[in-house]
Amino acid sequence: MSLIDKDTLLFHGADWDFGAIQGVYDAVEQIAVGEMGLDVYPNQIEVITAEQMLDAYASIGMPLFYKHWSFGKRFATHEAGYRQGLMGLAYEIVINSNPCISYIMEENTATMQTLVIAHAAFGHNHFFKNNYLFKEWTDADGILDYLEFAKSYIARCEERYGQSAVEKVIDAAHALMSHGVHRYPRKKRPDLRSEERRERERQIHQEQTFNDLWRTVPSKSGVAKPALSDDRRRALLELPQENILYFLEKSAPRLQPWQREILRIVRQIAQYFYPQRQTKVMNEGCATYCHYRIMTRLHETRQISDGAFLEFLQSHTNVTRQPEYDDPHYGGINPYALGFGMMQDIERICTQPTAEDRLWFPDIAGCDDTMGVLRGVWANYRDESFISQFLSPHLMRQWRMFHLVDDPDRPELVIEAIHDERGYRRLRRALSRQYDVGWSDPDIQVVDVDLTGDRRLILHHNVLNRTLLHKDDAQRVLQMIANLWGYDVLLKEVEATTGAIFQEHVAHPHETLF
Repeated sequence: MSLIDKDTLLFHGADWDFGAIQGVYDAVEQIAVGEMGLDVYPNQIEVITAEQMLDAYASIGMPLFYKHWSFGKRFATHEAGYRQGLMGLAYEIVINSNPCISYIMEENTATMQTLVIAHAAFGHNHFFKNNYLFKEWTDADGILDYLEFAKSYIARCEERYGQSAVEKVIDAAHALMSHGVHRYPRKKRPDLRSEERRERERQIHQEQTFNDLWRTVPSKSGVAKPALSDDRRRALLELPQENILYFLEKSAPRLQPWQREILRIVRQIAQYFYPQRQTKVMNEGCATYCHYRIMTRLHETRQISDGAFLEFLQSHTNVTRQPEYDDPHYGGINPYALGFGMMQDIERICTQPTAEDRLWFPDIAGCDDTMGVLRGVWANYRDESFISQFLSPHLMRQWRMFHLVDDPDRPELVIEAIHDERGYRRLRRALSRQYDVGWSDPDIQVVDVDLTGDRRLILHHNVLNRTLLHKDDAQRVLQMIANLWGYDVLLKEVEATTGAIFQEHVAHPHETLF
């Protein structure tokens, strides 16, 4: 018989109702906000079915989204896998919005509902609201309104211009989504709520300034225009430009206004997801650490039973499991495991530091303010800088880390560093680099075009580590660029330091897009 007084329990057994969910939420909030000092958006928790969760999977987890064939394909794939028992579903999905929306599965037990509320509604929520990348690049207040606008706008375009024409533009924009983000802060923060108003203003301006009689006016072909220097011409076009979707939206000669607006919609959504790509380890580490502390505290205060706590620990252990490199299930480093491990290690450094910790982390070792340190870390770092700054020798030894190098110029694999005094900093530098999008994403930029000449668009891929683009994939994506641009496109793969050209790709537009 459990020693816990049943009268203090938030729930009994696996079943739950909405009253129990409210009680769980209040108890979790008391610990998360009152004891841990988390700062969160207001929460909106929605209970959904397995089919609704599959639907959310298909539309990248967003509650509102425009229609596209790729989402239906994704839904069919996930549904088939789920029905055949080949894949499970997430216990929750959380949206970076204000209010913060958390979807929880109706099939979850009461224990799992408690876990996902702690994980998503408070852990992820705090990270979304406070991390500097999300503050700079996302507009949590306006994203839901913008998604509603995007959905209705694309639906109107399909009615007016035809589903096939709209689909071709979205296909091309999706192919360039990873090259449709600004990687450095702009002068103005995103303001998605005003996007619908600005689109109406652009449309009204176009209608007011359009006059069909202008096409009957003879051109002044005999009057020579002063030639611009190459540098001046590129400066006016803001070249070089790494945001390819932005450049096409602003400068593609043959795109119609509605096509430009669709590129803008896809670009804004890509920008919204940009911080999540850079904070996977930190975001999941924050949420996992928060749910672990909250669930442990609920058990300590006898608000959940021993059986519920054991159920939680089983789920938690499965999520944070890190297979060894020679395990058949190894698929790389588990971001939940690494993130949670580093958060716990920071707690150890703050409360029980060793002499080694005091040497490596003099600012936080022994400070006895775990949550203060963690809140500062969650606010001011991304994965690459977080690992570079806070991965400790203790954790490297615990994980038995080593750095394996596959150099094409060497006949065999080489272990460059192991978890010893000579290898700690090299290990930390090598691991952090794997989470640097500037290192992992190809650096492709629009470098030149003469809009008064042949209008051939020239792009450069600045090659790092002699890693070239996959030829067939590069050609397919380049074809999408050519279709949007309306003229020939040339992509040169260039060695970043010497300027030597490795290879070139050329694409010609398909007139059917227009």
